[in-house]
Amino acid sequence: MIGSVFKAIFGTKNDREIKKYLKRVRKINELEAVYEPLSDDELKAKFNALKDEVKNGKELNEVLYDVFAIVREASKRVLKMRHFDVQLIGGMVLNDGNIAEMKTGEGKTLVATLPVVLNAMSGKGVHVVTVNDYLAKRDATQMGELYNFLGLSVGVILSGQHDDNARKDAYNADITYGTNSEFGFDYLRDNMKFDLNDKVQREHNFVIVDEVDSILIDEARTPLIISGPTNRTLDGYIKANEVAKQLTRGEPADPAVPNSKPTGDFVVDEKNRTILITESGISKAEKLFGVENLYNLENAILSHHLDQALKAHNLFEKDVHYVVRENEVVIVDEFTGRLSEGRRFSEGLHQALEAKEGVKIQEESQTLADTTYQNYFRMYAKLAGMTGTAQTEATEFSQIYKLDVISIPTNLPIKRLDQNDLIYKTQNEKFKAVIDEIKKANAVGQPVLVGTASIERSELLHQMLVKAKIAHSVLNAKNHEKEAEIIAQAGVKGAVTIATNMAGRGVDIMIDDEVRALGGLYIIGTERHESRRIDNQLRGRAGRQGDPGKSRFYLSLEDNLLRIFGADRIKTIMDRLGIDEGESIESKMVTRAVENAQKKVENLHFEARKHLLEYDDVANEQRKTIYKYRNELLDKNYDMSQKIEQNRAEYVANLLENAEIFSSGLKDDFDIKNLCVLIQNDCGEIFDESELKGLEYNELLEKITQKLSQSYDAKMSILNEAQKREIQKVLYLQVLDSAWREHLYQMDILKTGIGLRGYNQKDPLTEYKKESYNLFMELVTRLKTESIKMLSLLRLRSQDENEAEQVLENMQKAQDEGINEAITNEKKIPRNAPCPCGSGKKYKECHGKSGPKKGIFA
Repeated sequence: MIGSVFKAIFGTKNDREIKKYLKRVRKINELEAVYEPLSDDELKAKFNALKDEVKNGKELNEVLYDVFAIVREASKRVLKMRHFDVQLIGGMVLNDGNIAEMKTGEGKTLVATLPVVLNAMSGKGVHVVTVNDYLAKRDATQMGELYNFLGLSVGVILSGQHDDNARKDAYNADITYGTNSEFGFDYLRDNMKFDLNDKVQREHNFVIVDEVDSILIDEARTPLIISGPTNRTLDGYIKANEVAKQLTRGEPADPAVPNSKPTGDFVVDEKNRTILITESGISKAEKLFGVENLYNLENAILSHHLDQALKAHNLFEKDVHYVVRENEVVIVDEFTGRLSEGRRFSEGLHQALEAKEGVKIQEESQTLADTTYQNYFRMYAKLAGMTGTAQTEATEFSQIYKLDVISIPTNLPIKRLDQNDLIYKTQNEKFKAVIDEIKKANAVGQPVLVGTASIERSELLHQMLVKAKIAHSVLNAKNHEKEAEIIAQAGVKGAVTIATNMAGRGVDIMIDDEVRALGGLYIIGTERHESRRIDNQLRGRAGRQGDPGKSRFYLSLEDNLLRIFGADRIKTIMDRLGIDEGESIESKMVTRAVENAQKKVENLHFEARKHLLEYDDVANEQRKTIYKYRNELLDKNYDMSQKIEQNRAEYVANLLENAEIFSSGLKDDFDIKNLCVLIQNDCGEIFDESELKGLEYNELLEKITQKLSQSYDAKMSILNEAQKREIQKVLYLQVLDSAWREHLYQMDILKTGIGLRGYNQKDPLTEYKKESYNLFMELVTRLKTESIKMLSLLRLRSQDENEAEQVLENMQKAQDEGINEAITNEKKIPRNAPCPCGSGKKYKECHGKSGPKKGIFA
């Protein structure tokens, strides 16, 4: 009550923020009279003078009013577009590191030019992230004219652009456009490079994320992963697929009946998207697999394969969650409807889908480098975003990214009429009603955009429209290359366009006066999406810049959302009202019930993303430590010699411990023979027992360390400083990368099974933190010991400088070809052949033993 009175008097927090920005807008508007009379050269000179002031230490906010006024004046001259007052507000919201929520058609692309130019003046670079290559290229080209007028350079990063030099040039530009995945993968690839000069990205200064809800919310559940083969057998997926097909789906236990048990061999929980195998299902599966206990340690991988196979058959639909194209299973992004090229479901699910569809099963991959979008974008000194739909996720933006959402008023009042949902009993009745409504609109020439939740539904509507002889266009993941072209024509008189959830985000649907007179664009939704934002985006395609338009959703009790979250309640209401076949109900109460169901699903998705982030935050601290160390190794000023000395001392201490020689022990009890064998096996150094016999622990430590050091220095003495440093650097990096890959593999295994700790009354996240810390400490120890062993084993066959050059050349070649490819593919390198890294050891004793462990997970 008090809150309502406060809002009535002072307005909402959002209203108060807008009032503050409006005061600043007036100051920018006052400067228009100052800059409008200037010639182009005079305007540029004013801008360059401000740029110099920024370089000399002036804060960006001190020049904001002038820069915004100059950018608006330049835009009038170059782009023939003048920023509206609300666009100036949007620019300031972005510059303050917040999210500007602006409705479709309000010109977000132009809004971004204001903070982009302001922040580019620092010379540290500005990144603008878009949802696809088309938009990145379009915006960089169109807005590039404005940036170039002001003397700023523009680069664009596109998928399929494999020239690192071209990418580096694009990142070194003042302003760089690209997609979220390209920026993220470049970051991971940069941290696999062997030379600082080969890195393409520079510092992460300021980023504006367009369609921020799509990128930071919808896509945040899928981590960025660079992977390589694991060499594991694929037969288990085929066998599990056959077993899954022979198990019978049952019903869950009835909570109203005491001691009731689930029926069938397994039960599907569609709300949480999980599968529960019943006792009878376990027994049946054990017989079909031919094992005594499916959950024994040696059969753990079989139970995992079966779980994924059951998910593939019961939770994942073809043409909804994935498509089969050119004999490959390709993911369909559930929020945008686009094909996710190159992305694969993790933990064996993708292989299970390949087995289900009978296509070639691709080898399961091992993580070589990974991060999440959350942790990637949080690296930027300043993060901002813009979208038409963010308020429903304001809590998540605040908690995860520390971003506030500011809703900016439209330039002109919205005239679109949003009608209540119509609800039918069956899908057939619903689609017949949709076709009838399209016919009515089409008869008078009103353009119609029909939104569907899946490819399957869009193709069903397509067939029905063909039968009804209504000309139309179809936009879904199967023809998304023509997305912009199709959606741009959706406002033409008489146009009928069917689109999955992508609905051409970022492309305006223009209408002419004739269509305005007909009522504007008509949006028809054929199903409510799990997220309210997606529905709002679809509605927002109509009614841009004060245009007329209308929207309505057609639902049925058979729709997934209603079926899972509350169809029974609505069906009872329909039965009471005596709704006949073909009739619908229109009720605000039912619409609210649907929105409540959406809120439940949104909360589930939020928890899933939060869960992913909580686990990745643990890995992220380790990732930052490793990447920092890696960058130190690449730094020419880093003191490698001192690092080697430290590591050698720790290595010898570990060596003595492995030989069961301790500082508290008696020297007469030391097993010197065993110690000599260990030293020779580990690093090829031969010690005579008499050298070490009778020495105390500290004397042993000093003697062995000294001899290893002398031997190493003598071996490396033929090299000049640059060659020596290069060999040390490359060997250290090879050991680091190999050990890091092994660590990531162990972390993957740990994460897969950690949830089971909950059954033992332990918090899985706490357990994961403890276990991963122990794994990381093992990694650090392994890095120190393996690097010393590798350097000790390195042998130059002759004391010739040319030999050193050849070693460097071989190592460089292995590095350039990608050490992953060169030294993990056992088909190419015989087990007893010398390791191509140049260590002098056999492949099986060197990089051949890194990577996934063999055994039950092989």
